[in-house]
Amino acid sequence: MSKILVVDDQPDNVFLLQDRLEHEGYEVITAYDGEAGLKKVKEEMPDLILLDVMMPGLSGFEVCKEVVSDEASRDIPVILLTALTDSNDLKKGFQSGAFDYIKKPFNRIELLSRINSALKFRESSKLLLEIEKINTYAATVITANHEIKQPLTLINLSTAALRREINKEEISREAVLKRINFIDGATKEIIEVLEKLKSIRKPVFTPYVNDLRMIDINSGSKDKLNG
Repeated sequence: MSKILVVDDQPDNVFLLQDRLEHEGYEVITAYDGEAGLKKVKEEMPDLILLDVMMPGLSGFEVCKEVVSDEASRDIPVILLTALTDSNDLKKGFQSGAFDYIKKPFNRIELLSRINSALKFRESSKLLLEIEKINTYAATVITANHEIKQPLTLINLSTAALRREINKEEISREAVLKRINFIDGATKEIIEVLEKLKSIRKPVFTPYVNDLRMIDINSGSKDKLNG
């Protein structure tokens, strides 16, 4: 069941919207001013916000800006409820981050249609985000495997050489130190790769093989990818 937050300073409008939406099977939460609306957003994390524009205190435009500027709530679509019809007002609404707007008085079919479109958009966004997370995870594994394989191989060869050396009657201190230096160098390479991967916030992908991708760890570590 989708959760919809209705924010309007007119109780009659809130009641009307709540009644219609609950009749359609939505869970409805309400607020009667901008401040209370922002609090409800943080507490409830609704799937959609129906937001009145003309309210005392914080206007709908201001609330909308707050919602979309917060990382936790920026993906929640906001539909503005407005009696304003001037193109500049509508432009201002979209510039504040609104997904859509509905003119007052409400038409039931239009209201439900726009709500349905916004909720479908949110579900699609969630799905795309999950797919991107999976792709990023796969690319991270491929990158780590590619970057770490060579130093791991060097470590394995060095430990094998150390075992052969300590089985000799006369152990060469120079040979042992040489292998230890190899292991130290390879270990540092692995740590550097892991630190670069850890620092990346917005991965830059590069082609690998068979439609697989790697993460460009050098690009990511150079500027932290603006993360």
